[in-house]
Amino acid sequence: MLVMATVTACSDASSDPSESARSVQPSATTSNSREPAPSSAPSPPSSTTPAQLTLGRHSELATGLDAPWGLTFLPDGSALVSERLTGRIMRVPRTGGDPELVGLVPDVAQSAEGGLLGLATSPTFESDRTVFAYVSALPTNRVVALEIAEDFDAVTQTDVLLDGIATSDRHHGGRLRIGPDGHLWITTGDAFEPSNAADRDTLNGKILRIALDGSVPEDNPSSSAIYSVGHRNVQGITFGPDGTAFASELGDSQWDEVNVITGDADYGWPTSEGSEGDFGQDPIFEFPTEDASPSGIAYAGGSVWMAALRGQRLWQLPVAGDQPAGSPVPHMIERYGRIRTVEVAPDGSLWLITSNTDGVSAAFGGLPPRSGDDRILRVELVPAE
Repeated sequence: MLVMATVTACSDASSDPSESARSVQPSATTSNSREPAPSSAPSPPSSTTPAQLTLGRHSELATGLDAPWGLTFLPDGSALVSERLTGRIMRVPRTGGDPELVGLVPDVAQSAEGGLLGLATSPTFESDRTVFAYVSALPTNRVVALEIAEDFDAVTQTDVLLDGIATSDRHHGGRLRIGPDGHLWITTGDAFEPSNAADRDTLNGKILRIALDGSVPEDNPSSSAIYSVGHRNVQGITFGPDGTAFASELGDSQWDEVNVITGDADYGWPTSEGSEGDFGQDPIFEFPTEDASPSGIAYAGGSVWMAALRGQRLWQLPVAGDQPAGSPVPHMIERYGRIRTVEVAPDGSLWLITSNTDGVSAAFGGLPPRSGDDRILRVELVPAE
């Protein structure tokens, strides 16, 4: 059963939001039910969902980045940012300022959507100086371990944790997240070949889960890195306070999705898109592609926050456990252009990355760069009235 959302724009919206973004309520279980299920990944004890928050003040932290993509925070509160096309890693101070070059990641292959993509900081960074990166490369995409020099003036690749992810001009996926289970979660795209998504012999169109040394966790659903299948192009993954895994997925021409990720589940692509179709797990939220084209997501204050590229907005998706807890709310509509990434900073604010210099054509929702693009924004979260 679908429940149509009543979408309310925040006060800084510059145009009326679409009325057709919606949460998807599970129907009664049947033999072909697409009902989402809670994550089967190990999780910490459940905690009370925080009071609902909304956006407060916006401030600009950094400008002049070249096609930024991934962002990860360091223990000192500063952030590392990947530039997709240049292969550079930049460092942005905790309080903002000019981005500083850390170094160049080797063997990055540029394509329409590929390059240097997601980043994730090792939980033991203070001792091992390690950051993980998703790199589109030749002959295949890979996930690597990088060592960041003590004075932040060099990057050295120390290991390849996973390779064999087929590459293409588009649909790389590319987001990394260290989960509450201590493992590295990796999102991949179907490499512009829809049949890859359902093929359990490929790493494409999947969500992958590996240990930080590249080995396969014993409790993975199979003997491989594959955790879930049937994905078109997943560019966002995050975890709620109870360990629920959420992922954002770019649809084809109808529906973009936010899914709850369950081990060994099939999310339906290419047979189904959004809740349309009778195969695979239902999403918990879906959006017309012109209103979203989602990339990064992050959990904070009772909501999943989702960056939208073609939709040029930040979506707020209220959740309780693994279920929708309200209607999608759009913020910042067309104010900053395409939004690629959202992350929760150590101080509880949101940091957003815009994506207006990435060379995407107008046919795919690209925009001319604005003065100062691309930029990092800091957005405070405040209690909703």
